[in-house]
Amino acid sequence: MSDPASFFQIDNAEGGGDAVIVCEHASNDLTAAANALGLGADQRQAHIAWDPGALGVAKGLSSALDAPLIHATASRLIYDLNRPPDSPGAMPARSEAYDIPGNRDLTPRQRLERTRAHYIPFHAALFSLLARRLASGRPTALITVHSFTPVYFGTRREVEFGIIHEADDRLARAILARDVGLLTRLNDPYSAADGVTHTLALHATPLGLGHAMLEIRNDLIATPMAQQAMADRLAPAIREAVKECL
Repeated sequence: MSDPASFFQIDNAEGGGDAVIVCEHASNDLTAAANALGLGADQRQAHIAWDPGALGVAKGLSSALDAPLIHATASRLIYDLNRPPDSPGAMPARSEAYDIPGNRDLTPRQRLERTRAHYIPFHAALFSLLARRLASGRPTALITVHSFTPVYFGTRREVEFGIIHEADDRLARAILARDVGLLTRLNDPYSAADGVTHTLALHATPLGLGHAMLEIRNDLIATPMAQQAMADRLAPAIREAVKECL
């Protein structure tokens, strides 16, 4: 089995800013899976395999906020790091309109192997990072970065920037209150009720951390230039909101 550390990366681990950035769906790399889970090139580039543009925005925010960034280096179709091990969505046999042949009829042993290789090391590293910061007295908010498709099952999504929260809505509402020049909504296009806030529920809520999940429509961050521009747009609002809530 590959070294578990190869399935995630931490950038700017000693960043002195007031946030930690997480990007669970940063990569569409399927080399760790047999036969790329049976998917073609178009499917591997589609939103089912990753959140296009999210990593570029996360890296830009990490730089602007001097924040540590932890991100996946393997596709969420191998293991979706924002889902608990007992969730069918952690290793989905079907995602949106696509069947995932390599995830069909996984045995309990196979699920355990993927959980050990991907989920456990990633979340252990994130918890360790947060615990070290808290022990050092560093104010810390947890921010996860995602992207979503402009059209979902034939329905056009008008929202451009969604801010989702778990138990504590203070940081999400503080970001929402700042004008970033985008059509912005709270808990849209997803909310905690959709099961998308696992990372926040696992880490932020038990530790009492301010938190927010950022969802950006992916047609707005389709190029590296657009991703950096989005990070530049959002960073001042996030910085101010974090300082207000800590």
